[in-house]
Amino acid sequence: MAESFVIEGARSLNGSIRASGNKNGALPILAGCLLSAEPIVLRNVPRIRDVETMVELIADLGADADWIGPNDVRIHAAELTKTELDEELCARIRASVLLAGPLLARYGRAIVPPPGGDVIGRRRLDTHIHALSQLGAEIEANRRYKMRTDGLRGAHVFLDEASVTGTENAIMAAVLARGETVIGNAACEPHVQDLCRFLVALGAHVDGIASNVLRIEGRTELGGGEYRIGCDHIEVASFIGLGAITSGEIAIEEVEARDLVAITPTFERLGIRIETDGRTIRVPDGQDLEIRDDLGGHVPKIDDGPWPAFPADLTSIAVVVATQARGTVLVFEKMFESRLFFVDKLVNMGARIIVCDPHRVVVAGPSKLYGERLTSPDIRAGMAMLLASLCAEGSSTIGNIGEIDRGYERIDERLRGLGAHIERVEA
Repeated sequence: MAESFVIEGARSLNGSIRASGNKNGALPILAGCLLSAEPIVLRNVPRIRDVETMVELIADLGADADWIGPNDVRIHAAELTKTELDEELCARIRASVLLAGPLLARYGRAIVPPPGGDVIGRRRLDTHIHALSQLGAEIEANRRYKMRTDGLRGAHVFLDEASVTGTENAIMAAVLARGETVIGNAACEPHVQDLCRFLVALGAHVDGIASNVLRIEGRTELGGGEYRIGCDHIEVASFIGLGAITSGEIAIEEVEARDLVAITPTFERLGIRIETDGRTIRVPDGQDLEIRDDLGGHVPKIDDGPWPAFPADLTSIAVVVATQARGTVLVFEKMFESRLFFVDKLVNMGARIIVCDPHRVVVAGPSKLYGERLTSPDIRAGMAMLLASLCAEGSSTIGNIGEIDRGYERIDERLRGLGAHIERVEA
């Protein structure tokens, strides 16, 4: 049964909320468990739909994959019964393609149907294919990707784009390849770093973590153990934006401050004030949101890019915050041509936004927002519309909330803990 959120907005939110484990870190780390024949226990795993689908995919291959706690998963891939991924499960998530590298590295073969995921524009797999090919995989691309190798070999791999999942697939293939692999133009987002640290904990040799050049010395096998997944910096930033526009004081706990270095300067440009105390971020009440002009009084620009640029997953949040700030800002979404298509919903709520083209919008604020009937097109736009509804006057209904559930764990329950009036209802 389809579900919706019903939200009564324009209420002050206060209290503390704990950051979940990183969805984009959990997915490759779960895939990476296939590289070892020994048991692995993962802690702080977000219990969301995309992660549950990845656990199902791993179990379908023949591994033992069980939830042993609310946010703990045990994977034991002693022997797999097949190396062909289930087509229906793959259609649910884009991260299914991350199983290609581990399957090739350990079993020498993989059959990967086209992955699913958010419809936010073209999301090419060329980087994955080129990287795995350079490591010694033979790949036949028709309706499915049939991959095989007689043994992966280390190589100098320069990625044609700094693709996060492309980098992760190359890393996981390389840790069991013969010899040294050097990956250039590697993505270095916090979740890529977390995957590298996880693999090192299993016995892999990875140098250059947090840089865009990785050196990997292949091992014959990896061990098992226990690993705690890092916090979700995208979720943390979403909560910072929420606190800034709802006139309350919110404390976000279990935060890794180093993962916010590319985010806080942009939020400061929108006038957001935050305070850091160890692993806690506070968004004080009484925020006076004013967009900071560029030198000379020029209209400022917020644009995204590969880390350490401002993350593409937060452009939707930045647009909503900008509607509540004094001034004008250009938001330039460079990475996905459909990411900003949700802004017409904000315009219907009362926001003053000019859509220049699929990649650019001009936001002039502040605007008083009013409740509307909305539909979530993807994970991040869904969260942005949830923020807009929480600061809007009146009632809003958001449909297709399965998209939000794919990325944010028990979001309605957790927001109610801050005083939000949000209910999950059958549509």
